[in-house]
Amino acid sequence: MVEYFVNGGPFMWPILFAFLFGIAFSLERFYSLIMSSVNSKKFFSSVESTLKDEGLDAAIELCEKTRGPVAEIFHAGLSRYNRGLDEVEKAIQNAGGIEMSFLEKNMIWLNAVITIAPLLGFTGTVSGMISAFEDIAAANDISPAVVASGISEALLTTAFGLIVAMIIQVFQNFFVSRIDHLILDMEEHSVQLMDNLYEMKSAEK
Repeated sequence: MVEYFVNGGPFMWPILFAFLFGIAFSLERFYSLIMSSVNSKKFFSSVESTLKDEGLDAAIELCEKTRGPVAEIFHAGLSRYNRGLDEVEKAIQNAGGIEMSFLEKNMIWLNAVITIAPLLGFTGTVSGMISAFEDIAAANDISPAVVASGISEALLTTAFGLIVAMIIQVFQNFFVSRIDHLILDMEEHSVQLMDNLYEMKSAEK
């Protein structure tokens, strides 16, 4: 592998840098999404039972102690319950937008690596082919031995650029799937929370 890297020429270094850059952001996203994960159904049931048995303040405290976007949204909504359900709904929508931004944070850098790595590989290919033709001109010969080095450089940079893009693409697809699942959880349980709060409001009258 080291030999292939060396034979790939100078464009292998920016491809390697792009790969390490993509891996670093992949690890950051993986950690953030793992920390954002929570059993939403179980959490909603806990909030629902706490609201009924212990009251609003206890439910807010439960949300404060629980990690994840659903808990943050619930906390924002419940904290404004005394201002009216319209304010609760606005707070949930605002918090939902903030949490979505947090979940999608740094995904643009993964897209950048997926786009740039193959381009670097193709640029290395052009560089290798130029080198091959220069060798032909210098030797005044088109034998395989003369052009082998330049063509090898051209093919290796393309291959490594595409491999880097494919690896980061797999990470990105996993993260997008996970983010979609978390957003669906937020929307579903936000609707359920609002239904519960409307019932509470009706019971208070």
